[in-house]
Amino acid sequence: MKESLQPGIRYEHKFMLPSSKTVPALYPEAEEFVAMPEVFATGFLVGFLEWACIRAVNPHLDWPREQTVGTHIDVSHQAATPPGLEITAVVELLEVNGRKLVFSVEAHDGVEQISKGRHERFIIDKARFDEKVNSKKVKA
Repeated sequence: MKESLQPGIRYEHKFMLPSSKTVPALYPEAEEFVAMPEVFATGFLVGFLEWACIRAVNPHLDWPREQTVGTHIDVSHQAATPPGLEITAVVELLEVNGRKLVFSVEAHDGVEQISKGRHERFIIDKARFDEKVNSKKVKA
C-alpha cells in the first residue's frame, strides 16, 4: 500500500440501475425472489457499496497485486429504488489499521437516501490469497 492510503479519502460512485440488479434477478432459481417487487436488491446494494470502496482505495494500493476484500458490512436499506434511477454511493475511508480499512458508506437514488452504514475491507496480496483459496478447494 502507498503512503497516500490515509483516512479522509472520499469517493462518489454513480450507476444507472438496470432491471438486472433487482430482487427477482438476485436468485432467479428462487421462486420467492422471482415473485418479489422489481426494486434494487439489498444483495446488489451491498455489492454497489463495496464497488465504491474499492474504487476509492485502488489508486492508493499496488493494484492489481494488492486488492481489498470485504470482511464486514453493517448498512441499512431504507427505501425501495426501481430500475431506471441513477444511484449514487458516497464513501469515506475512516480508519486504516494495518491492512484493515473502515469506511462510512451511504447511497441515494436521486429522490431519497436509500442506505447508510459502515463497511470494513482488508488488503490482500492477490497471489497469496489465491493460493489459500485453491488450497481450500483441494481440501474440500
